[in-house]
Amino acid sequence: MAHRFLSSANRFSARFAFIFTVSLSCTYLCYNIIFCRGTIMTNQGYEGKRCPPGKNAGGKKLLGKLDHCALLKARSTLDESAAQRGASDLREQSKAPSSSDGHWTDAKLKNMSVAQKYGNKKLPNALIVGVKKGGTRAVLEFIRIHPDVRALGTEPHFFDRNYDRGLDWYRGLMPRTLDSQITLEKTPSYFVTREAPRRISSMSHETKLIVVVRNPVTRAISDYTQTLSKKPDIPTFEELAFKNRSLGLVDTSWNAIRIGMYIVHLENWLQYFRLSQMHFVSGERLITDPAGEMGRVQDFLGLKRIITDKHFYFNRTKGFPCLKKPESSSQPRCLGKSKGRTHVQIEEEVIEQLQEFYRPFNIKFYETVGQDFKWD
Repeated sequence: MAHRFLSSANRFSARFAFIFTVSLSCTYLCYNIIFCRGTIMTNQGYEGKRCPPGKNAGGKKLLGKLDHCALLKARSTLDESAAQRGASDLREQSKAPSSSDGHWTDAKLKNMSVAQKYGNKKLPNALIVGVKKGGTRAVLEFIRIHPDVRALGTEPHFFDRNYDRGLDWYRGLMPRTLDSQITLEKTPSYFVTREAPRRISSMSHETKLIVVVRNPVTRAISDYTQTLSKKPDIPTFEELAFKNRSLGLVDTSWNAIRIGMYIVHLENWLQYFRLSQMHFVSGERLITDPAGEMGRVQDFLGLKRIITDKHFYFNRTKGFPCLKKPESSSQPRCLGKSKGRTHVQIEEEVIEQLQEFYRPFNIKFYETVGQDFKWD
């Protein structure tokens, strides 16, 4: 009798243990399936990769599912924290001292990568507003190698041709930047557009303005040379430059002449901006001393002087400086074929007449900006 009782009790205990184990396993499986689904649903980076509920809840398979879901959750947490740390980490990297050509290249690439991933599109802090054929493309290409500058490569012509599209459209054109970076764009025609200063001031009173200027006679000849390459049937330079050459009457309605009357355009800008908000780059010194001119541009923009002599070499074929080959590239960086073309030959007497015409404008310009560009 006792033997039967003990046998019955053992069978009951075994059944109870089996039922309890199965119940516990099912509860554990359901909990982890719900946990995995919740984690994946809240992780937008892993949509479509939900943990599927398995038919068998074996111990190894269940632990495998749990590890996968835990890994996804950990990745999500890391991505969120990386976004917060990215900007501050890159600021410190860009401030590190440079000892080799590769360092500034790496810093620039890292900043570009992080800015594209975590940055925002902002209205520009600074503009290269002029002048045409003065060297604006060179300044843009040189300054954009700085890790704390992101620049729009094309000319948007927002403040002269596309203003009716609105600031949201303009902002949408800009590259993504971190808070520590400067957003920059170049449109040389702004300097001679009457409405541009008022419109830019309306966007921001604190915008920094860069103006690249050059001997107005040389600039006019360069301007004409460019136009001639596109329209070979236009009149001669002399015919366009003078109303009456024998009397020395210059035709100031011709755009190539009018642009070089810098003081006339500057007076319009000074109605809306302080002179301290404007920096004037010498187009001549940009060729003979690119590092010095770009050093002053960096100072004006509040940047550390990273662009120095070691970044430039003089290209004798083109007749102006180019950027040395970065370690990440197989070629040096020079401006396009349209830059450095041979100018049309102009009679010396014509050049002297134009120099005499521009002299009073130049002197007033020197006095206003506090620089002698030595064009006379």
